[in-house]
Amino acid sequence: MIEVRELHEQAELAEAVNLQKIIWGFDEIELLPVRLLVVATKVGGQVLGAFEGRKLVGFCFCIPGLKPGGKSYLHSHMMGVLEGYRDKGVGRMLKSQQRADALVRDIDLIEWTFDPLEIKNAFFNIERLGIVVRRYVLNQYGTTTSHLHGGLPTDRCVAEWYIASPRVELIFGGNAPPRQDIVARIAVPSEIAELRQSDVRSAREIQMSVSEQFLRYFDNGLAVVGFEKSTTAGTYLLGPWESK
Repeated sequence: MIEVRELHEQAELAEAVNLQKIIWGFDEIELLPVRLLVVATKVGGQVLGAFEGRKLVGFCFCIPGLKPGGKSYLHSHMMGVLEGYRDKGVGRMLKSQQRADALVRDIDLIEWTFDPLEIKNAFFNIERLGIVVRRYVLNQYGTTTSHLHGGLPTDRCVAEWYIASPRVELIFGGNAPPRQDIVARIAVPSEIAELRQSDVRSAREIQMSVSEQFLRYFDNGLAVVGFEKSTTAGTYLLGPWESK
């Protein structure tokens, strides 16, 4: 049984910091410290943990944000699940609780960034949560010490999760939203994970090609509205996006 709840105690927040080391392999200087997590819980953010018994097996961390014009939203900066608990619905449980808490506070938008080369994560965000993507940021965090990033620039898609939208409500109700018109596709080869470790030059070439396509399509007003997986690639589906 997995239980998801807010983290408040110092010892639990320290465990969330330790998970950062295990999951991402960050050096000490790149870890989000306990004091930052404490501040987040005091100023309208979220620190949620997934527990198996007393063991913390996953967490997510949000900070409040403010759009031009005064619209409030949450920026979900980090979510991670221990390796032995992945593909078991823990991530979706964390995001579901994140959504429920935000809706109670009349917040209807949660944003975060994700690596477009991470095919499994992209599928989860787009098809299992219902995000859309309209922005792409080059080297958002600089080059990090995480083994997961493979020494590549940290290019990121910006996820927009309109948590009260019909699209998201259909998904969380167990139904598929209507498929929108698809006018462009961006494919990421499935071997990208291995190339990051064995052939960084080839991985960088793929990353640059993907970046160029995202930037061009977004400049033309398209958005990512779907995602397909096959044995050879993960493919972003782009089309017009008029509203939530």
